[in-house]
Amino acid sequence: MSSSPGFALPDLPAGLPIGGGWRADVASAPVVFPFDGSTVTQAPVGTVELARDAVAAGAAVRREVGALSSATRRAILLDVERELAAHTDAFVELLIAETGKTRADCAVEFSRTLFTWTAAAEEIAHLHGETVPLDLQASGEGMIGYWTRRPIGLVVGIAGFNGPVLLASHKIAPSIAAGCPVICKPAPATPLATLWLADIVRRVAVSHGAPPAMVQVVTGDAEVGKVLVTAPEVAAVSFTGSAAVGHQIARDAAPRKTLLELGSNAALIVDADADLDRAVDAVLRGGFYFNGQACIAVQRVIVCEPVREEFLGALTARIGELTTGDPRDPATRIAPLINEASTRRVVDWIEEAEQAGAKIVHGGRVVERSLEPTILLDVPEDRQAWCEEIFAPVVAVNSVPDLETALQTANRSRYGLHASVFTRSLASAFRAIEELEVGGVIVNEVPGFRSDIMPYGGVKDSGVGREGPRFAIEELTVTRMAVIRPQ
Repeated sequence: MSSSPGFALPDLPAGLPIGGGWRADVASAPVVFPFDGSTVTQAPVGTVELARDAVAAGAAVRREVGALSSATRRAILLDVERELAAHTDAFVELLIAETGKTRADCAVEFSRTLFTWTAAAEEIAHLHGETVPLDLQASGEGMIGYWTRRPIGLVVGIAGFNGPVLLASHKIAPSIAAGCPVICKPAPATPLATLWLADIVRRVAVSHGAPPAMVQVVTGDAEVGKVLVTAPEVAAVSFTGSAAVGHQIARDAAPRKTLLELGSNAALIVDADADLDRAVDAVLRGGFYFNGQACIAVQRVIVCEPVREEFLGALTARIGELTTGDPRDPATRIAPLINEASTRRVVDWIEEAEQAGAKIVHGGRVVERSLEPTILLDVPEDRQAWCEEIFAPVVAVNSVPDLETALQTANRSRYGLHASVFTRSLASAFRAIEELEVGGVIVNEVPGFRSDIMPYGGVKDSGVGREGPRFAIEELTVTRMAVIRPQ
């Protein structure tokens, strides 16, 4: 990559890491800095032919990668983490450049990335099977049975634009830990950090005697993605992105295994007995990080009627803390969305909600490419700003009579990734845990809380399968049963 004014870029080989080397016979397209529209650099753009080549190369090393010892796989993961850590500042700068997220958000993303690699390394020691008491049935008397976990095979990992190096790491690190070669397809707008990550992983792999083709990257459009997910050599597809795209991938990929971490419109419930200062703080932190472009960002705030006015007063009094501006400035809290098309869509949804009777309490305008942090009040539940994933710094606040109605309201969604409840009552907390139809219930914290070692995923239209190294590794392995009748 050649440096552009204002951005220091890594010195990578030309093209895409496919097979044993880098394929330079590719076209290129600009990567744009969302804050001002300037070109960061020209990045390689893959084709369906290159996707097929990557699949063939990944399939060719499947057995070799699967035969790597646990110690070798662990050493690769730990060495990758050390190499990444040595370039922390440069990775943060690169993430700012291609995503447009604030400096603080990019630093958090990279810190979590480092943790993900070490966590995946440590999970290798827990990858084991069990004996099976076959003689519980008469037919099994005198027989020995046990099962082990084996690599599922070639994995395709497709990541979203909002956390490119973290999401790619959640695809690549568990694949290596499980003994699977992996092809990663980053979002077209944000390929740079993933390409650098792949270069590091491949060089580390070679230093441990592993084939570089165990990790490949193919960029490109939806047709490239379709070739990857439908290839018969592929055993599993792990996708992070929108529900519509994820559902199409599931249809295209069948009968291959699919792990889908899809969208949501996360609810935060404020019970009548909640600590309102903490609840307001959670909305400000949880609704606007990553510029609101996070699948578990606060979108729906459901407030119990007795504390509605006090909560709104405290929220509107503090919303001015969220300053917009250049994401390179450490003081900036909100920066532009990934592109102008996303901004136009969100403005249309805000206007649609307002025309249906919602009130814009704060924001709603675009100032110097940035959408102001926006609070909507009393949004009808059939409006997109409430019922779909807005993926922007926009929070909708509705009130209900009590906690029971709040839980019912939160569940009236086709999504179910994370939700949170703020309450002082242990009984209410456990009721929310039991009744909320989501993959994760967070009590007295933002719904966007995620430890990278916990099982992470959703229900309903929010996806299938679970991420987090331990759980992703299990998803990317299959049990092999051994049955022995001694002679």
